[in-house]
Amino acid sequence: MRDHFLPFALPDMDEAEVAAVAEVIRSGWLTTGAKVRAFETAFAERVGARHAIAVSSCTAALHLALEAVGVSPGDRVITTPYTFATSGEVIRYLGAHPVFVDVRPDTLNIDPDQVAAALRRERAAAILPVHIAGEPCDLDALREVAGDTPIIEDAAHALPTRLGGRMIGAQSRVTCFSFYATKTLSTGEGGMLTTDDDAVADRCRIMSLHGISRDAWKRYTAEGSWRYEILAPGFKYNLTDIAAALGLVQLGKLDAMWRRRAELAARYDRAFAGCPELELPARGADNQHAWHLYMLRVDNDRLAGGRDALVTELRRRNIGASVHFIPLHLHPYYRETYGLQPSDFPIATREFGREVSLPIYSRMTDRDADDVIAAVHDSVAALRR
Repeated sequence: MRDHFLPFALPDMDEAEVAAVAEVIRSGWLTTGAKVRAFETAFAERVGARHAIAVSSCTAALHLALEAVGVSPGDRVITTPYTFATSGEVIRYLGAHPVFVDVRPDTLNIDPDQVAAALRRERAAAILPVHIAGEPCDLDALREVAGDTPIIEDAAHALPTRLGGRMIGAQSRVTCFSFYATKTLSTGEGGMLTTDDDAVADRCRIMSLHGISRDAWKRYTAEGSWRYEILAPGFKYNLTDIAAALGLVQLGKLDAMWRRRAELAARYDRAFAGCPELELPARGADNQHAWHLYMLRVDNDRLAGGRDALVTELRRRNIGASVHFIPLHLHPYYRETYGLQPSDFPIATREFGREVSLPIYSRMTDRDADDVIAAVHDSVAALRR
């Protein structure tokens, strides 16, 4: 058994990030400034989008995106229940209502057929799919059923995901990324919104900083002015130059960090392929999975105590496993507000009950991965019926 705890996730940072942050601190400019603009430019180029707007979180990006495409109180937004809190709450921020539809049993991504059925029942102001774990949604199918309804991608897990060779980030009206501490690119807290729509970009940039006219951050620079105009009641969602300095270094390391995650995923695949109690994560043959998460699924009939017991056994063996996600329709707020039942979304309910996420991050060593593999096999053996 491993003699010390292996965390579920750790950011991959070294002296390059330390030096980048130190440079910003020494410059005296800590908040939104030149580093943020450089990060936006580099990120837009990386994903192939015309615009990138750096913000304080993916939650902020999604909120801005929905507001920019016109989501208003009373509107309906189609999304998945198989997601984190963010995807539902940003809809409620605007006084709109989530319309949940079930997921595909293989990838756990939103089911385009269910989206089509929802659109036949009622008009939606937007569709908000989530690329679970880093495996892309079927955007081609979603675009076909969406028609003129804007698609706002929750790509918190999807960097650097590719769908059929194309980077996620420029395939829908707006795409929103997360740079939280556990993500494939981390700035501690932070996010990015990408779009090819000039009007959406302008609106999001203005609303991200109090609704003040563009480039208001320059008012404290030599070329700036103390005059500004409030164009709308905006938000305080800007990213700092400290965070952007981290992001620029991390972006330069992104491919190397992804390759290590992919190596670890392949190592897990080989180790668990012959285990009848476990189901490997699904992925499309033509896609590039980001491997933000490695999501195993458990055959609960074959293990005493099922998934929950497996997580407990892994923790006893000093492995920091987790579960993704408790679907939104099972939480008190959504259950009580919208009168939802577990049976309303049977696939999401069933698959949540057997999912377990293993540690996967680029700082992991081969020995770490071997410890995870041994702990999984030992735990399965201990629980096998």
